[in-house]
Amino acid sequence: MSGKRRSFESGHRPKFMVVIDQTPECARAVHFASRRTARTGASLVMLAVVDPPDNFEWIGVGEAMIEEASEEAQKRLDAAAREARSAAGVEPEQAIRVGNRADEIIKLINEDEDISFLVLAAGSGKEGPGPLVSTLAGKAAASFPVPIVIVPGSLSDEEIDALAG
Repeated sequence: MSGKRRSFESGHRPKFMVVIDQTPECARAVHFASRRTARTGASLVMLAVVDPPDNFEWIGVGEAMIEEASEEAQKRLDAAAREARSAAGVEPEQAIRVGNRADEIIKLINEDEDISFLVLAAGSGKEGPGPLVSTLAGKAAASFPVPIVIVPGSLSDEEIDALAG
């Protein structure tokens, strides 16, 4: 990556990227990103990352596991896209990647220089905000290529609407 985002150059629009997973708080991040996208005239990218199987590379089992996990990820992306359309009339781009979640997020941001903000949901349970939020908002935050927006999982739609504009 060149270190410069292109989202504000002529012919480019900033993009919000939200990571879609199976946590209940994910809907909060989708709602916030959708509302901000609509409010600012930006675009929305939804990313689901499939974990690669550990030791099932033999006899095609690993490929079958990835395919099954990708189908589940697509279902989550479709549900999140419906939420984005319902919440703010936004039609998101969708991407599925296979690999380490943090690595795949950074790769997509580096590939798409219009991505200007990463939106993550923070868990509201006693376990903490979640491993992805902890990883990216910790030491990695200082060197991350775009601002990270962390949406508390305990916010209501009304509170998010008021905050997102």
